[in-house]
Amino acid sequence: MITKTNSMKLQLLCSTIFLLNFIASTHGAISPEVYWKIKLPNAQIPKVIKDLLPQTDDDILGTKKKVYYGLHQHGAWIFHAATDDEIREIKTETPTQSDHQDNFLYKPYFFEKELVKGKVINFPSLKNKNEAPFWPRNFVESIPFSSKKIPQILNYFSINNNSKDAKTIEETVKVCEEPAMKGEKRKCATSLESMVDFGIFMLGTNDVKVVTTEVQGENQMVQKYTIKEVELMADGLNMICHKLNYAYAVHFCHGGGGTKTYMVSMIGVDGTKVKAVSICHKDTSLWNPKGLPFVVLNAKPGAPSICHYLQDDQIVFLPFVS
Repeated sequence: MITKTNSMKLQLLCSTIFLLNFIASTHGAISPEVYWKIKLPNAQIPKVIKDLLPQTDDDILGTKKKVYYGLHQHGAWIFHAATDDEIREIKTETPTQSDHQDNFLYKPYFFEKELVKGKVINFPSLKNKNEAPFWPRNFVESIPFSSKKIPQILNYFSINNNSKDAKTIEETVKVCEEPAMKGEKRKCATSLESMVDFGIFMLGTNDVKVVTTEVQGENQMVQKYTIKEVELMADGLNMICHKLNYAYAVHFCHGGGGTKTYMVSMIGVDGTKVKAVSICHKDTSLWNPKGLPFVVLNAKPGAPSICHYLQDDQIVFLPFVS
């Protein structure tokens, strides 16, 4: 039985499809920003996306052919065994004589019970600094994106085969080709349009809210932050997009399983103000038992809900709840 509400949603969807087809047929390819506004009429474009959108074709042609790097890649640490380098990165330089679990400079993962007002944490800046620009879908789809075509990709971007950039390109493409875990759906969005489409597919609606971490301050040093407020935004399905190191904006988007999404307001000792998105995973039974979350928490798969913060260039899609 089709209810009045479902009928209205169907009419809106049909109107949206018609409008997209009409614009595309009469004006050629539409811009990523216009595509977003048509497909997600109730969601504002986050600043971290808007600032990196091309305004003209000349912006794309004038973009430097290079690989863009962020400061952190925390999002992928649940999928593989922690390496010595990853553990060393978050360890204090001078080990103490106490239990080894106290020797971490900061912990990128924590238990949900630690999300409380007044809690003081040690953490690096949540700014990621990955400024890879978004390119329109019709443009990126003309460029190879496959591990079988790495030589063509490197040739397109004029990257030396033996360079760090070449290794990064190969690693990012391989991450995007890894199979999903049980109960998970994943896709590497190589354009804003493909991210929007996958978000609608994941959530089953285009009535969504899109949130990111916001940082007021530029400090990149690890410092103490005090939690001022914790707001539960959603308990259930979401889609998280982690920005990867690449020659243009590529996001590893995934979702599935039980999650809680929080907005956590914090202030650093230097005055930096942060509204940080925190994702808490209620089921960790399928995570790599040797992954970094279990190393830093001295826990095992199936442990109580494990959380992590998102850097400011990671994007979360949530079903909108009025």
